[in-house]
Amino acid sequence: MAGELKIEIIRRETIKPSSPTPPFLKSFKLSFLDQFSPAIYGPLVFFYPKNDVVTSEQRSHQLKKSLSKTLTLFYPLNGRLIDKTIDCDDEGAQYFEAKFKGHLSTFQEQPDPETLKRFLPAESSSPTAGTRPLLLVQATLFDCGGLAIGICMSHKLADGTTIGIFLKSWAATSNGQAHQILPDLNAASYFPPKDVSLEGAKVELSKPQSVNVVKRYVFAASKVAALKVIAASSSVQRPTRAEVVTALIWKCTMAAIALNSGSASKHFVLSQAVNLRKRVDPPLPENCIGNLLGNVSTQTNNHTSDLQALVTQIRKGLTEYTQNRAKRLRGDDAFQVIFEQYKEVVEVMRRDDLHLMFSTSFCNFGLYDVDFGWGKPSWVTIPTGTRKNLVTLIDTREGGVEAWVCLSKQDMALFEHDPELLAFSNTSIPNSAL
Repeated sequence: MAGELKIEIIRRETIKPSSPTPPFLKSFKLSFLDQFSPAIYGPLVFFYPKNDVVTSEQRSHQLKKSLSKTLTLFYPLNGRLIDKTIDCDDEGAQYFEAKFKGHLSTFQEQPDPETLKRFLPAESSSPTAGTRPLLLVQATLFDCGGLAIGICMSHKLADGTTIGIFLKSWAATSNGQAHQILPDLNAASYFPPKDVSLEGAKVELSKPQSVNVVKRYVFAASKVAALKVIAASSSVQRPTRAEVVTALIWKCTMAAIALNSGSASKHFVLSQAVNLRKRVDPPLPENCIGNLLGNVSTQTNNHTSDLQALVTQIRKGLTEYTQNRAKRLRGDDAFQVIFEQYKEVVEVMRRDDLHLMFSTSFCNFGLYDVDFGWGKPSWVTIPTGTRKNLVTLIDTREGGVEAWVCLSKQDMALFEHDPELLAFSNTSIPNSAL
């Protein structure tokens, strides 16, 4: 399908903030949590069906006008990243307009990862994520009148929650809501930047010679409900959607790796990104922007563990992290907590006797409520990169879970045929049915 579809960039422009940034706000400090974040772009793509009242051209004009107003509120996104600060010089965000030779409904029937990336204005690994622009937007117009909005925001300033806050604020401005969604820009006051070098702790995220494969799995709401029943126990009576789907994917991944490696004695580690805003004490404002993420590691030596056991371990790891680490992040040793966490992840990545899987979840972010004034999206998704052993979860429109899984070609060949995985997921559900 990818060879038949064509996306052509027809216009490039810079969207500047509607009002200049005051001189006293020209220098924006990053928090030390931002310092630990990679210089990559965080991507999201929203798909909207044709609107019979507003033309595609009117929608694009509305997007640009409201984006300009929103950038005034999120003024650091207009600047240039220099070391631990952003020079807020009001250069603005990059805006691309593109044309898609085809219909939205046809593409959504069977989307593929490579074509999805073309709805984004930049590669996730682009080096510009560490300098400028910090925000790029691509509006892609379909022949049928449908619209895709692709967002790339620098991970040096933003986690997934931050992107969600920005999009909701932008949409509220676009559709004329009286109540503005204002960002809290005080992360650096909670977690002041530090003079520390991380160069010696960097590792390759994926070996150059590895061939990795990305596949999409859709867990319908009814299947997720069935998984919850199976995974529930006296220890975790009400597992979440993310917990049960993550546990199942981890279980099937471990089985594939153990079979391919010829060894059942390997150690397996699950590394999950968690939102710190509600886990620190006292909690941070929900609309605080920045990389307010912690890392929870769960380890097992038994790749044959059942879902109940894995969900229990995942919940235990999260509870212990909240009590033993997150609660300390408002204290004097906050930097030490994060630095130790960072070093632990790096050490695990360097060990050959451990199999590490990364998992991140965009579930419950309310992304299907992002309405710019012409209705809610028909599909929201995350075009993922090709980092081996990476799992990304996001809501489906009807309350299920969409999972993007990246494994080595060898492991994926076994994983994709796992009977337990196939009993609860589907790779061929068209988005029109979600």
